[in-house]
Amino acid sequence: MASPLDDKTRSIIKACVPALEAHGLAITTEMYRRLLANPDIRDLFNISHQKDGEQPKALALAVLAYARNIDNLGAMAGAVERIAEKHVGLNILPEHYPYVADALLGAIAHVLGDAATPEIMDAWGKAYWFLAEILIGREEQIYVAHAAAPGGWVGWRPFLVSRRTVESETVTSFELVPVDGKPIMRHVPGQYLSFRLDVPGYGSERRNYSISSAPGSRSYRISVRRIDNGVVSDWLHDSVHEGTVLQVSAPAGDFTLGNPAPAPIVFLSAGSGLTPFISMLGALDADAARGVRYIHTTRTPATEAFGPYIRDLAAKDMLHADLFYSRATPQAAQDATGVTTHAGRMTPAWLTHEIDRSASYYICGPDSFMRDAIATLKAGGVPESQIRFEFFGSAADAALVG
Repeated sequence: MASPLDDKTRSIIKACVPALEAHGLAITTEMYRRLLANPDIRDLFNISHQKDGEQPKALALAVLAYARNIDNLGAMAGAVERIAEKHVGLNILPEHYPYVADALLGAIAHVLGDAATPEIMDAWGKAYWFLAEILIGREEQIYVAHAAAPGGWVGWRPFLVSRRTVESETVTSFELVPVDGKPIMRHVPGQYLSFRLDVPGYGSERRNYSISSAPGSRSYRISVRRIDNGVVSDWLHDSVHEGTVLQVSAPAGDFTLGNPAPAPIVFLSAGSGLTPFISMLGALDADAARGVRYIHTTRTPATEAFGPYIRDLAAKDMLHADLFYSRATPQAAQDATGVTTHAGRMTPAWLTHEIDRSASYYICGPDSFMRDAIATLKAGGVPESQIRFEFFGSAADAALVG
């Protein structure tokens, strides 16, 4: 267990908050420049988040939140759990942490210059290793649980693409079975798989994709949206076919339904944010599903993934769906039993009118969509404890940092 930080260290860290507000992004940008100079460390990261600046921004917000909450680290528990789960998915190990320490402390000294006094550097060294030891301990617990679970494993395991299914003009599903033919670890609905991919012309890439199938012991399914100029999504759509072998780590993530699932439930999604909800719906029995409100935004009917599945559940009175088409006007025929279609995006005014304060809300989609939905729900009186949300990539929006 990590030793508590002393009063002097915590006082220095708190005093650094204004400097982090002014220079945090410069520090994390420099940190990643140093860290990614090591090819072995570089391969652990999603490089696309470096090119668009999302990863340095997300880390700057996380470091700032850590400094602000240094006297109340319980407020960071949710963020710590998300980080630990993601690290396990990417197979981050204790021996990787010293590289991060060197890069972070070196970046602080580089950016702050003479303001980075020996006392400040000592305090940040202690603060880093305090948090690192918490993460290392939690990650070890998760690794042990994965190794002990029926069908579980640690590290990368080869899986074969056994089936491709086109779900819409932008989304394709890939069903995965283990090459060794042995059982797999049953995932908890809402979890994701992490992949180590060798993309021709780009080298090693890491990605996380939510599992879109119901829990089972034989296969997983992921459903991937093609992103404009997306290195990995283009490769998956264009080059990965039945018979392709992919390297996969065990299911991870804490964006999951409780057991038993809360009722009623509202799923709010945009774009490919629906994928964890498809898994959750597949795991609910008929009685539990009847308490579900499914609200989804997509561009057009042609980009709507799993539309027939949702309409089938609605026709069986297993959920009520509201489908928003941001770039199309739905035809009257697209409405069906239990399904209401809308032109345009879901607005805060519409959501406010539909709020059920007794419901648990699960939200997944682009950061701006999640931020607006969360703000609307909180303003409408929904307790924060009843609002859960998932990140696709880096948490680069200040409103979404735990």
